Amino acid sequence: MRELPINQPPISGNKSALRRMGTEVYLAWRLKLLQSLQTSLEPEVVLNRFWQQVQEQLELRGMKFITTSNEEYLCGSQGLHQCQYQLTGEDGTLGELSFSRGKRFSETELSQLEDMISLLVFPLRNALQYQALARFSLRDPLTGLGNRAALDAALQRELQLAQRHNQYLSLLMIDLDHFKQINDQHGHAMGDQVLKLVGNCIQQACRNSDMSFRFGGEEFVVILRNTDANGALVIAERLRLQVAQLQMPMAISPTVSIGIGTCVPGTQLQPDQLFDCADHALYQAKKLGRNRTQI
Repeated sequence: MRELPINQPPISGNKSALRRMGTEVYLAWRLKLLQSLQTSLEPEVVLNRFWQQVQEQLELRGMKFITTSNEEYLCGSQGLHQCQYQLTGEDGTLGELSFSRGKRFSETELSQLEDMISLLVFPLRNALQYQALARFSLRDPLTGLGNRAALDAALQRELQLAQRHNQYLSLLMIDLDHFKQINDQHGHAMGDQVLKLVGNCIQQACRNSDMSFRFGGEEFVVILRNTDANGALVIAERLRLQVAQLQMPMAISPTVSIGIGTCVPGTQLQPDQLFDCADHALYQAKKLGRNRTQI
């Protein structure tokens, strides 16, 4: 694997490119590529534009980029022969970029690829950093779940998708019972610990396709894709029982009340209407004694 630091200066005077295109034409092409890469802060868009431009110069079958967090971006398809580059710099490693095709790469072609990659690395670094900041801004720092802004965006999107594809969509509204008493009697540090543990229970009880959020204070919300009320009840009860079995110091025994709202195929609910259904069910669960689930 070749290492290509992100602070490596562009390779100038590539003979293969210059022979085919001429110096001025090739420099104009490089400028066009750089300008195209700098117009987006979405890693997928940056990589797709790079892939499209690179194919104008080299015969390639596929390109793959794997970030340090194992996110994978794939363009084209896999080929028998590969060349790989680890993109690194002063602020860490960006990831591994690889190209593949049916025949071996020559040294001249590898040199040309490195020239092109030298134009990619800075726009790609900026896009990855922007993506990381955007994700961080949509996370609750205490529990690691999505925050209110993430919930608003996800609920709007998922409700539209469910209605478009004529599917169920359910919402769990979860509230920690008597949470104020925990804070008052044991302090806010212990209250934060309870919130973290409940957040973990939510993640463990839900499926990979479900989306979990901290709505605010001691309230949580879970969006359940393609799930009717009965299916939501199964998940909610699993979660409720896991919370009730938590082992906490100082005889703290947290419990949760859960309300379920469901959008039935064929209905055209707005996000606030579905939310109100779950919130009303939660109110009923608390009114009927807490530590229970209500549809």
